[in-house]
Amino acid sequence: MKIVFLVLFAAASIAHLYFSWKDDKRGRAVTKPFLLLFLALYYVFSVDKISLVLLFALLTSWLGDVLLIPKGHKWFSAGGVSFMVSHFLFIAVYIERISFAEVLWLPVIVAALVYCIVAAKIISMVWKTTPRLMRAVMYIYLLANSAMNVFALMQLLSTGTLGAVIAYIGAVLFFVSDCSLFLVRYYKPRKIVYKDHFTVMLTYILGELLITQGIIMLTI
Repeated sequence: MKIVFLVLFAAASIAHLYFSWKDDKRGRAVTKPFLLLFLALYYVFSVDKISLVLLFALLTSWLGDVLLIPKGHKWFSAGGVSFMVSHFLFIAVYIERISFAEVLWLPVIVAALVYCIVAAKIISMVWKTTPRLMRAVMYIYLLANSAMNVFALMQLLSTGTLGAVIAYIGAVLFFVSDCSLFLVRYYKPRKIVYKDHFTVMLTYILGELLITQGIIMLTI
């Protein structure tokens, strides 16, 4: 069954990316709810013991996808809250495999500073065109994603396994996706993200897939 759901995930992803490339809003709205649903089912059938924390991380990501479909700042904020919950759940998954006594803290601190600087830069770029009430929330959200990335890095430094490498690459892509989304939504002087939502969703889909696959490899 895991192959079936992986194929369904791939098919839904290709369809969604096609609609994103064509900027077909209706096609994107129809295909988007299936992405994380199929990925979650792929995970469920890929492991003997299901991590409910990871499963809920995927499901809150799915909810975030659904909440982002309608237009409006309120829907965007609601989707962001759901994704923020998913980031903290991913962190909980990573912590299970982190040996803090063995972590090399210098690269972790440097990485954390880099993520915070990038997050601050993105927010500064959209500051003037973002509703005032959303500015702080958006920055906090990017910091939550940054924290998720830092814990993924600590998992990598603790285990040194291929699964941890794949999960960290996925986390980085997730961060790139969120930064791109903010620029697509709120950066007004000119378009600077290639193909707008195509780039956002390509990095997002690959990010979620690699995080999930990495944890599967660490579990088996």
